[in-house]
Amino acid sequence: MKPVFLAATLALLALTDKGVAHEFWIDPGTYTIAPDAVLSGNLRVGQEFVGASMSYLPRNFETFVVINGGQTREVEGRLGDIPALNIDALTDGLAVVVHQTGVSDLTWSTWERFLNFANHKDLGDVTAMHDARGLSQENVQEDYIRYAKSLVAVGEGAGTDARFGMRAELVALDNPYTDDLGGAVTMELWYDDALQPDYQVELFAQDPDGNVEITLHRTDAEGVVTLPVEAGMIYMADAVFLEPVEPAAEGDAIWVTHWANMTFAVPQ
Repeated sequence: MKPVFLAATLALLALTDKGVAHEFWIDPGTYTIAPDAVLSGNLRVGQEFVGASMSYLPRNFETFVVINGGQTREVEGRLGDIPALNIDALTDGLAVVVHQTGVSDLTWSTWERFLNFANHKDLGDVTAMHDARGLSQENVQEDYIRYAKSLVAVGEGAGTDARFGMRAELVALDNPYTDDLGGAVTMELWYDDALQPDYQVELFAQDPDGNVEITLHRTDAEGVVTLPVEAGMIYMADAVFLEPVEPAAEGDAIWVTHWANMTFAVPQ
């Protein structure tokens, strides 16, 4: 059975054409904590760092772990907990929060909305791909899966991110809390066990006043993207992949989107 998200989320998705491109991200609230503190955070769906908080509902996710100090720990909680992320007894170093949702579905009310979304996320010539499969442009059925990560400094925050093995995944090659960044963070972009060259990565940058700037970037020939950063900012990187699937029955999905997301901060 596919997960059922909050009614508030569905309302958000229906608000505007922009709403169909809502991101899913891990929002720790604070990106630097003491080793004896609780790492707490929300799972959010929204846009420009504003979004509804998702409850802790195991039926809605496949993976929810924190990697820290060489250990991978399951995030546990009570049904319905908000925030969904609460974990303590972490060791000094980098904590990588990893969350993979289950499969959710969406029916696009108009072809224009689907096309606007596909164009914004640079998913290719969707009209040509759709027509080549002989598909109707009415009531397009899509499934989607989210693959989110967040980097949090525990104490000094030393350590490195690594590939967790999700189907779509961003992997930070720099530690924003300890490395001399030189104004940029580099990340690998993975999909289907391969690095993705010349692929769009969207970057959301939020300043201390809550203002958000959105910029588009591309991976290089090796599948590495260089993202400009400044001290005192919070960042979210996002990339989306489109997979064609054959429906087994009427009403089944004909496309699946896979969303890779990562949040982190650059301290002052």
